[in-house]
Amino acid sequence: MCPQKGACSILNVTFDCADGERLARFWSDVTGWAWSKQEMPGNPFWVVGDPDSTATRLVFVEVAEPKSVKNRVHVDLLPSEDSPADELDRIVALGATIVDDLRGATPGGWVVMADPEGNEFCLERA
Repeated sequence: MCPQKGACSILNVTFDCADGERLARFWSDVTGWAWSKQEMPGNPFWVVGDPDSTATRLVFVEVAEPKSVKNRVHVDLLPSEDSPADELDRIVALGATIVDDLRGATPGGWVVMADPEGNEFCLERA
């Protein structure tokens, strides 16, 4: 439901993937949000976040085609309590890889990372 006429909220950020459950578990571990499988006839998918809420969620839909190019849209993460270096180590331990370390970039600074299927995301400096 749109909050006002002519404006909409973002419900899902959806990832096409090969293994929806694996990515849902990874992103659940990264965000601390719960994950669940949603059975839809002919279109099961996995949700990270509250499946019954209108708050933004991450959704993982299995497709046959492999990822072939850089993402045109990505998620930016902001560390909460841990230092950015500790959070970087934690996310790498969960299965992410570092694509490009731009912590020294001005303005801001961030690390470009990839999830287990190669979807890029950024870990921002706190």
